[in-house]
Amino acid sequence: MWKTAEILILRHQLSVLQHRQPRRPKLDWADRALLAALLGVIPKVRRQGLRLLITPDTIARWHRDIVRRRWAARSACGRTGRPATRRNIRALVRRLARENPNWGYRRIHGELAGLGIKVAASTVWEILKASGIDPGRRQTGLAWSQFLCSQADAILACDFFTVDLLDGTQAYVLAVIEHATRRIRILGITLHPTGDWTTQQARNLMMDLGEQADRVKFVIRDRGSNFTAAFDAVLADAGIRTVLCSIQTPRMNAITERWIGGCRRELLDRTLVWNQAHLQQILRQYQTHHNQHRPHRSLSGAAPLKPLPEPVDLDLYRIRRQAQVGGMINEYRLVA
Repeated sequence: MWKTAEILILRHQLSVLQHRQPRRPKLDWADRALLAALLGVIPKVRRQGLRLLITPDTIARWHRDIVRRRWAARSACGRTGRPATRRNIRALVRRLARENPNWGYRRIHGELAGLGIKVAASTVWEILKASGIDPGRRQTGLAWSQFLCSQADAILACDFFTVDLLDGTQAYVLAVIEHATRRIRILGITLHPTGDWTTQQARNLMMDLGEQADRVKFVIRDRGSNFTAAFDAVLADAGIRTVLCSIQTPRMNAITERWIGGCRRELLDRTLVWNQAHLQQILRQYQTHHNQHRPHRSLSGAAPLKPLPEPVDLDLYRIRRQAQVGGMINEYRLVA
């Protein structure tokens, strides 16, 4: 083994001399690494008899430089010092902070300890600070989005919207939507939305809900003059609390506003509405389509009153289209 190393050293030195004459030969890092590696194989006694271009001290210095460079490269890759916090732990800390706005870093650290995740409280503080989250925050009360999600089964939301008719009049439509199921109820259509008319629609809603009224605890509405104290009194008699939206804050009633926008885009903006009777007819049809057929993202693609069916084999069925609302909306059904 060492004899082969001697031959390789001599051959390499000859190659260096042939390529770098007549000047003094200069070895690059590749030459130094090769010679240092080969000399490490040769016994110390044999090294004294070799004719080398460099001294033994130079070989030792080269070896020290190679080792130093190797450790410097490892340090540059971040392999030294305190180990970095695992990525999934950092993600979990951010998740706990996002889902619990009133938790500080000490509370999050305690929750992690309860899960068996060993991490220092200072590390939790650093993760939150690097993510732009106040580590010592204390937020009192629920955010509006948290309230809506936690109380969805007990929330109704209502609002008016207007439709311009071809006879030159403007109709007012009062609609109510259930937050949990997204079921829509069009309570009534009128040209003159007085307080008495609105109050009567509240009574009709209570009759329509029947036994389901017991689970409803909140009704979200705006501060429009159409909603009177008598409207709120009808709801209060059924144990339902009225929640008023802030002024010029439609996002507080976003689910209703989204339904109204969808109704306009899918139906009203594409239809010439002749009169109040025509408007009532097409809105009733659209209500049936919305509740029994239209998919909803919040329900994983199901309709409010129609759950998703079991998967089917399309080779055994045909798809048939059914036009609704005068051909404005298409529905598709399976036909054997």
